[in-house]
This record gives sequence, C-alpha cells and structure tokens, in this order.
Amino acid sequence: MSGSPINLNRARKARERAREERRADANALKYGRTRAQKRLEAMRNEKAQRDLDALKRET
Repeated sequence: MSGSPINLNRARKARERAREERRADANALKYGRTRAQKRLEAMRNEKAQRDLDALKRET
C-alpha cells in the first residue's frame, strides 16, 4: 500500500467539482457571449425593427 489513507468524501467532492467545472466551461463556450456581442445584436435587432416599421403601409 502507498503512504497515507485517502478521505473518500474529499475525493468524491473533488471529482464532482471537476465534473461541474467542465460542464460550466462547455456551457460558457456554447451559450456565452460578451456584453459587446449582446449589445451589437440588440442594436441590429432594433435597426431591423425600425426599418420594417418604416416600410409599413398605412391602412
């Protein structure tokens, strides 16, 4: 046997933390956007809506 005993609770919790961290990193890559990207998309959506509104016919 090797040196000191292993605390199984600590090992389990460390393994779970690592698993959650990997999942969080994957979600950040999949869904994460910077504030500038969100702002740019919002501005483009607003402009597209203004352009559509300008082309509407009055009835």
